[in-house]
Amino acid sequence: MNPIISESSSFSIFARPLSKKLQGFLFVLPCLLMLLLVLGFPVVTAIVNSFSPIWSEVKTFTAENYIKLLRDELFWNSLKVTFIFVVSTVFLHHVLGMIVAVALNAELRAKRFFRLIAILPWTVPDVISGLIWRFMYNPTSGIINYLLIRSGATEQYIEWLASPNLVLPSIIFADVWRGYPFVMIILLAGLQAIPREQYEAARVDGASRIQEFIHITIPNLMRIIIIALALDTIWQFRRFGLIYNMTLGGPGHTSEILSLYIYKHYFKYLNFEYASAMAVVMAVLMIIISLPYIRMITRKV
Repeated sequence: MNPIISESSSFSIFARPLSKKLQGFLFVLPCLLMLLLVLGFPVVTAIVNSFSPIWSEVKTFTAENYIKLLRDELFWNSLKVTFIFVVSTVFLHHVLGMIVAVALNAELRAKRFFRLIAILPWTVPDVISGLIWRFMYNPTSGIINYLLIRSGATEQYIEWLASPNLVLPSIIFADVWRGYPFVMIILLAGLQAIPREQYEAARVDGASRIQEFIHITIPNLMRIIIIALALDTIWQFRRFGLIYNMTLGGPGHTSEILSLYIYKHYFKYLNFEYASAMAVVMAVLMIIISLPYIRMITRKV
């Protein structure tokens, strides 16, 4: 008997009792164990700390930290700033990302070159991007004020990051520049998957470009848009480095998002229990935001 055949047959005999679902679980088991080790321990620790009394030597579990959150005006302010920041940036990411994706999906010369240029902002790290924009917004030596004064648009220096009314729009503009390529790549992949026959049939029927976009592009991209919306919202909710390097949450607390407020309490004020409670609240909010994406993925599976 051929030894190769005998070995393969014996392997198939031992492998037969295992169902495909169980085999799949065995394949992903190392990754699951790694996730439990890397993520599980910090999550459990944060939850336990969030129910621990502040400055107490006795280990009892209370909701003191969560009750304190309800009375913390700075917490509610950071939550409001976070929602304004997330809603504004996600909306502008999708608008700009859609415009650029549609433009790059057209038949253009040097298409690869333009795609490379469009994706460059996404390659800049979050921290570096914050430093670059902070220097650009500098009231005396920044290039933005220099161009505005040279063009005659203004005659005085503008305090972009020191004005309570301008700081958040300035941060949003910087984040839109850096973040739109992420959405653009997802939408561009969806655009390339739309059959060209649908557009050709619409042109035969005399449809305009706007009608093609409304009745063909948007319906075909709806699933991709929902995925991009969910992922981008999660990313924006976690944004930290850009704002930290641009304003540190100032002036005052006008640009202090929730992740930055948690960071200050944990590493600056050393309020570990209170910061853990805010981190748990933030995690719950992100899970709620992720539900449409999770449902979509599980239905597909």
